[in-house]
Amino acid sequence: MELNRKLFDCVAKSAATVHVTQVCIGLGFTAVTTSGGGIGIAATGVALSGRSSGNFDLKDFEDRPAADLLPAILSSAPMERTMAMALINALNQPAALNLPEDPGNTILFDHFGIFSGAQVAMVGYFPPLVRFLESRQVPLSVVDDNRGIGNKKVFYRQLAGWADVLILTGTSIINNSAERILSHAGPDLKTVIMGPSTPMLPTAFSHLPVHMLAGTAITDLPQTLKKVRHGGGAHSLKGISRKVYQLI
Repeated sequence: MELNRKLFDCVAKSAATVHVTQVCIGLGFTAVTTSGGGIGIAATGVALSGRSSGNFDLKDFEDRPAADLLPAILSSAPMERTMAMALINALNQPAALNLPEDPGNTILFDHFGIFSGAQVAMVGYFPPLVRFLESRQVPLSVVDDNRGIGNKKVFYRQLAGWADVLILTGTSIINNSAERILSHAGPDLKTVIMGPSTPMLPTAFSHLPVHMLAGTAITDLPQTLKKVRHGGGAHSLKGISRKVYQLI
């Protein structure tokens, strides 16, 4: 996957200067911290899907160079990619913390004209966002494999012509589906990659039709680790993180 390789390249220099201090794998998210004080998270759920407890036999990367874990972003094992994505977000945390915030998705809605007649396609079911858009009668098509929602063949045809905006979950990078999905994008489709797993590294997406990144910058390391250990989901990050964005 070219995207995975570009993500690797974006942070390889930073990875060479720090160690992994903690890897915390929760039901909702996986967190990685570094000796440089960074923390990043990535969705665990996609990696756990269909797997039995205790059947991962994962390597222990704690107290080892971050450069030892980073190549796992190229692995064929989803859980290894999850840990590597969390590391990538940890290495990029200082830059992410300096990005502007969009806590109410105002920039997303305004910049892409979502309340001005735009038709929206969504990969990954974001319950609050879906409810919000449906309450305002925004034309919406959703596909989510884990929830058994949508028809992929129909959805891909919609990306080629019907949809004006695609909202794509950051976990699509972890499960290696982002590039396949975007290969169906029509010439006028505007794409937003959204969610706590999203790596805020625009240069990694230069070969793809991606126009905005909307991710999470952690602000409270101890509380985040606690939430992860307790199986917290995206809602649990409120108050201990910032919703940041970057237009590409």
